[in-house]
Amino acid sequence: MFYRPEDGHGLPHNPFSAIVAPRPIGWISTRGADGHDNLAPYSFFNAVAYVPPQVMFSSTSAKEDRGDTKDSVAHIRETGVFAVNIVEVAMRDVMNLSSGPWDKEVDEFSRAGIDKAACDTIACARVANAPATLECKLTQILTLPGAANFAVFGEVTGIHIRDDCLKDGIFDVLSFSPLARLGYRDYTAVRETFSLKRPGEE
Repeated sequence: MFYRPEDGHGLPHNPFSAIVAPRPIGWISTRGADGHDNLAPYSFFNAVAYVPPQVMFSSTSAKEDRGDTKDSVAHIRETGVFAVNIVEVAMRDVMNLSSGPWDKEVDEFSRAGIDKAACDTIACARVANAPATLECKLTQILTLPGAANFAVFGEVTGIHIRDDCLKDGIFDVLSFSPLARLGYRDYTAVRETFSLKRPGEE
């Protein structure tokens, strides 16, 4: 089949969300200028540069109590910082609970029973038991075509790694199985890896 997105796909559900998959999940924690903590997962997320290390995530919907966006972007606009917590498969249920359209005063850490810890380089909470957390300072927010579409870029200023996720000096994803988003309501977890050498590598 072929379709132009502007004309519609004619299927029961939008296939675009399933085509670009799997997608890593950035569990974004923020703190507003008023001191309220927020935690929400975003599957439009990835690393984008090594030196300095940089990441991005996109927010693509809005809430009535936040105007043109959601809590995460609203907080980042106010404070200029955020943290990216990596989601392991064991945290899938509390991650999902934190994705609800809660009022802006709701602390998703408390609502989902997630332990929080302080970040070291930014004024923000993080998921205490996450396999890894990237502390980030905002570099830019891009307004994308379409309603409520924003891409948030940040430079990583601090990295937390849970001790049991380091094996022989390597961050071992098989020790915790990172959760990834597929399409629709489907997810997957990394349970197998293999290595490839690039042409010219020894």
